[in-house]
Amino acid sequence: MSTATGTLTIDLSALRANWNTLCSVLEQRPAAVIKADAYGLGAEPVGQTLYRAGCQEFFLATLEEALTARSFLPDDAVIYILGGVRPGEEEECINAGLIPVLYSRAAMDRWASVCRALDVASPSVIKVDTGMTRMGLSQEDWRDCVAQPELLAGCHPVLVMSHLACADEPDHPMNREQQQRFVAVAQSARRLLPGIRCSLANSSGIFLGADWHFDLARPGASLFGFDPVADGEPAMAAVVKLELPVLQVRELSHPASIGYGGETRLPAGRRLAVVAGGYADGLNRTIGREGGVGYLGNTRVPVIGRISMDTTIFDITEAAPPVSPENTWITVLDHRLRVADVSRRIGALGYEVLTSLAGRYRRVYREVAQ
Repeated sequence: MSTATGTLTIDLSALRANWNTLCSVLEQRPAAVIKADAYGLGAEPVGQTLYRAGCQEFFLATLEEALTARSFLPDDAVIYILGGVRPGEEEECINAGLIPVLYSRAAMDRWASVCRALDVASPSVIKVDTGMTRMGLSQEDWRDCVAQPELLAGCHPVLVMSHLACADEPDHPMNREQQQRFVAVAQSARRLLPGIRCSLANSSGIFLGADWHFDLARPGASLFGFDPVADGEPAMAAVVKLELPVLQVRELSHPASIGYGGETRLPAGRRLAVVAGGYADGLNRTIGREGGVGYLGNTRVPVIGRISMDTTIFDITEAAPPVSPENTWITVLDHRLRVADVSRRIGALGYEVLTSLAGRYRRVYREVAQ
């Protein structure tokens, strides 16, 4: 018996369309970021679909994720580990043919040491911080590496990268500041290691322009239907559709309070649908207070009251009464209710919206755009 509370449909043709859109903007094929189980959409079917579409380079977050990806991607797929490798994991990484991102002098020293001990030239990626102040060599550490080319060469880097902090805000001054800093990094890297590639642009960075593209872009969010510019016009195809099954329809015979806390009261005559799916399934608890909506057929229906752990209530009075409530579904994500719409309404990142969708949903993969 299925325990799914809803159906999460992933449109693989829309995923490919987004890949093609990004390829049309870039001179070189990008990599794909499929970390966190492809943002909750399933790394294996997503990764395999993108590989067949022409993607050959993939970024994962952890060694465990990368090892799993190695099991379902073809042998010629290049797999990077954004979170690098912890002390003692280097040899396993090398044996699996994975490429770690090294973001500290200590990590570089360990990688070079293990490569020497094993007498191998296993490739790595060097990450330099250009302003996000998260992970990466400081500008001072990078200058030290440039002054000690033997240290850099001992890590066998094939890529030097950084990460943009404000790319979804095209006019933010940090975008140009980071780009200029990375130009300097790239120039010094290429002087020491001719042929090394450079990577700066994430999904939104791709749309800042060619100055940010360098040799390899690393889209993740845009592949899955996130639009590259905050509050901009939709540019990417919607990849996900989330439908929640109706458990019960209630007709109010008298005025009633709705849900926990009794914060909402409705008059007699309203018709409510209780659906399976609540905050344990990734529906943010603030949705009811922030004008959350769904679709019953083609009718827009509002969320009423607080969302519970396993259920959500919609006012479906304006929709045609369901003929068979147990075979009725309310849609809460699709091309009409995009990830960006939901994230703006609840003040969360679009990444949170997708990655919080829980495992109770039944995933369905389709080849025909919805």
